[in-house]
Amino acid sequence: MYFKRKAYQKLLEWKKNYSSEYAVMLEGARRVGKSTIAENFAKNEYKSHILIDFSKSSANILECFDDIGNPDVFFLRLQAETGTTLYEHESLIIFDEVQLFPKARQAIKHLVADGRYSYLETGSLISIRKNVKDILIPSEEMKIQVFPMDYEEFCDATGGNFELLRQIFGSKRAIGQATNRKLMRDLRVYMAVGGMPQAVEAY
Repeated sequence: MYFKRKAYQKLLEWKKNYSSEYAVMLEGARRVGKSTIAENFAKNEYKSHILIDFSKSSANILECFDDIGNPDVFFLRLQAETGTTLYEHESLIIFDEVQLFPKARQAIKHLVADGRYSYLETGSLISIRKNVKDILIPSEEMKIQVFPMDYEEFCDATGGNFELLRQIFGSKRAIGQATNRKLMRDLRVYMAVGGMPQAVEAY
């Protein structure tokens, strides 16, 4: 199940304004939905995409990065290994859990300069020093922080009406104890379930 997330809108802004000059990094704690957001964005907004999950990539995929100095060979190998056709300026390559393979993150500088495709990275604890040791962090990288679902996202996922709360707040008028208790019960449900997508889906 996919929930509407605010990070998706930020990705749309990146695609429109910055994707030709920068890769984008979805950064956040584990299980907040980074990979799901990335894959849905790729499916909806690009003609094709390649998802490389470094938590389970084959040795053949990892060896493709040995040819990063020759982009033509790199892209040919990547397409052959994944069975996916890349289209110039219409394809997205996702480096999922990129902190597990720092060589791929370092390659972003050269891949973005090549200009044929767009690049999206996801990373958990990507800023921890041990994950960036001995590599050149690319300046061609924008970051989008992904957090657990906030109350607005929770309402959207569970059929709540967050916009109604905005209107009530904007009216600056009392709404009565009964209605207030109902709204507070809804908020307490969110506080109990939390904003982790798997927990929200289970609820």
